[in-house]
Amino acid sequence: MSGAKLMRKDRPAPKRPQDPDGTRRDILETASREFAMNGLSGARIDEIAARTKSSKRMIYYYFGDKEGLYLAALENAYRTVRDGEAKLETDGLSPPQALRKLVEFTFDHHHEHEDFIRMVMIENIHHGQYLEGSDVIRRLNVTAIDNIASIYSRGVESGDFRAGLDPLELHWQISALCFFNVSNRATFSKIFSRDMGSAEQQSRLRKNTVEMVLRFVSAQG
Repeated sequence: MSGAKLMRKDRPAPKRPQDPDGTRRDILETASREFAMNGLSGARIDEIAARTKSSKRMIYYYFGDKEGLYLAALENAYRTVRDGEAKLETDGLSPPQALRKLVEFTFDHHHEHEDFIRMVMIENIHHGQYLEGSDVIRRLNVTAIDNIASIYSRGVESGDFRAGLDPLELHWQISALCFFNVSNRATFSKIFSRDMGSAEQQSRLRKNTVEMVLRFVSAQG
């Protein structure tokens, strides 16, 4: 045996780089798509493992069980939208500009993250059973109300917004308009024979959503 061959034989096999955070993110992203498509009962851990080139054992190591993975995926979905809101930097804007930016972001985020909408729909089918046990989701969503409450309070003080509105209810209305845009797009398109998901239609709906919210809070009546 040549020296070169001996060296190759005796040399230990190179180790694959370890990236537990990357693996965990990959599993969460894949699981989100699986849960959004098939629901909690229909999602298969085997399928998630195959698509992430991991194993059921690894998934259970990170997340405990199927319900644990589902809740982690739901938490991650809420974290994504709240992280996006935190980067808007609305403090330097006038209240109407700040609210406009927030509504536009919400509309765009929901349009671009349909899995988030479907997972929230699935969790509502379960009557919020899994979300209820998550302190993470509660903490994440406190920031959403704090943010909109701050914008609204500044708007009342500046005379741009009318007094007497509840920031939580305002958040509800914004969410409803942007959520419906995804959740009922397919049925509306089929019933009324109009592609509600077209670029032109989405642009119109986005503009109308912003205008409806700003008119609702306006102090000008």
